[in-house]
Amino acid sequence: MTVVAERLDSCDPVWSALKAQAQELARAEPSLASFAHATILKHDRLEDALSYHLAKKVGDEDFIPMLAREIFYDALAADPGIGDAARADLSAIFERDPACHSYVQAFLFFKGFHALQCYRIAHSLWRANRSWLAYLVQSRMSELFGVDIHPAATLGRGILMDHATGIVIGETAVVEDDVSLLHGVTLGGTGKETGDRHPKIRRGVLLSVGAKVLGNIEVGEYARVGAGSLVLKPVPAHCTVAGIPAKIIGRADSDRPSHDMKQALDGLDFQI
Repeated sequence: MTVVAERLDSCDPVWSALKAQAQELARAEPSLASFAHATILKHDRLEDALSYHLAKKVGDEDFIPMLAREIFYDALAADPGIGDAARADLSAIFERDPACHSYVQAFLFFKGFHALQCYRIAHSLWRANRSWLAYLVQSRMSELFGVDIHPAATLGRGILMDHATGIVIGETAVVEDDVSLLHGVTLGGTGKETGDRHPKIRRGVLLSVGAKVLGNIEVGEYARVGAGSLVLKPVPAHCTVAGIPAKIIGRADSDRPSHDMKQALDGLDFQI
């Protein structure tokens, strides 16, 4: 390792931990040593490893991996916020998902993380007026990971998409920092209306399994949406809503619902 790389590691605890865990993976499972080296250990920065890993996944015969790598690398270089957000996303997965035991596990194998980083690159391309490339990345993301996020949507940092299958986020949706979404969540419109038509999910919200939030409505900060709920009206901050259609059934039962990940509605009396 070069002196410059050592200095970068000391200033980047997520990358340092990721590399150490990749080294342990290579020792514990020799059959994956070359994979760990090519994907993580040979790189000097998380951004370099991420562009390589995503390009290998997203690339195909029409969008060849070498071209995808160049595009992803340039996007990450042009917008340092993508790398910062990726680190926050990795930390969110490690801290909130009981099935995640290391950064390297999430980085290599969790499709929710992969889909979210593909969105971040597509969003950067969209903002740079390269909409056709953004659509291509969105399409490949949807095909590979079962996640469909419009590249114009606005997503914050420290987001957990647990399992991720079936997550749909529309064009004018906003998802702020520290939100957790489980599989089957939809942030959609209510019909063929145009303009600003998708939900605004504020900081720290938990959207439980299969929750559907439709229309240009706000889910207030640190609120909680119960599993399978259909939300058609605004949700006040720090509240729990559940049902079809969703109704307020109590407080959020946590100061940080997106971190505590409590989906059970114990002690709350409601009817669907």
